[in-house]
Amino acid sequence: MGQPRQAAIRLNLELRARIIQAIRSFFVDREYLEVETPIRIPAPAPEAHVNAVITGNWFLQTSPELCMKQLLAAGFSRIFQICKCFRHKERGTKHLPELTMLEWYRTGGNYKDLMDECEALIRSIAGLINGNDKISYRGREIQLGTPWTRMPVAAAFHQYGSMAMEKALEKNCFDEVMANEIEPNLGSPTPLFLYDYPAPCGALARLKPRNGSLAERFELYIAGIELCNGFSELTDPAEQQARFEKEQLLRKSFGHPVYPMPEKFLKCLKDLPEAGGNALGIDRLTMLFCDAPEIDDVVTFTPEEL
Repeated sequence: MGQPRQAAIRLNLELRARIIQAIRSFFVDREYLEVETPIRIPAPAPEAHVNAVITGNWFLQTSPELCMKQLLAAGFSRIFQICKCFRHKERGTKHLPELTMLEWYRTGGNYKDLMDECEALIRSIAGLINGNDKISYRGREIQLGTPWTRMPVAAAFHQYGSMAMEKALEKNCFDEVMANEIEPNLGSPTPLFLYDYPAPCGALARLKPRNGSLAERFELYIAGIELCNGFSELTDPAEQQARFEKEQLLRKSFGHPVYPMPEKFLKCLKDLPEAGGNALGIDRLTMLFCDAPEIDDVVTFTPEEL
């Protein structure tokens, strides 16, 4: 009988612990308050392609976003959280149905400020873990010290896709073109922020003031791996409810469960100041620093082992 899988990946698990310690140090040094919010909630954000795990009449969170924004509305200005999130039946080499997420929010900032902070965070982790500003992942050397690339989504479709962004939306194949044609090209030899997503792809993001067809949303890619999803927060309760209702109709058309409307979250938006937030997958970040080909290589237990 061979050694247990956990013993074989012990060095990865030790590195994972150091990464989490480095994340906490980064945010504490920037005067962020670490918070904990409930994992089991009465209503998740109704997003068309994200399915929550049902527990009784409630749900396991897909993200702590709704509760954390209620804290912003209550007067907290800088908060972060490292927690478990759950996505029904998500499983693959980079997906787990139970994942570890870092989320942080700050008032008085927008998605561009969050990009800057995300870049500083990962550089800080690299300095503590590697002692330099490089990551080596699957034969690719990623330079963290040089200016990170920022590319609008429309430009990425033009450069790497088989069709324009607008055409992909029209043909309902935006996600397919992104995953198969665009994402593998992103984030090497320097990390890349993909930003200004089409408005339908940013259910909780503020629209650009001078171009309402685009949402102030970004994702970070390193070595072809999507690491995070951030945006300027939408603060208009009526607009947010209308978007949620549209997402609910899409969920119904896909045969997905239709969730209760998160009324308390919608009510708090009238008190939410200008803010930005970001959600970063710690499992995937650990994959990069461990040069691990699969997410299974950086977690203590996979679902199949339980």
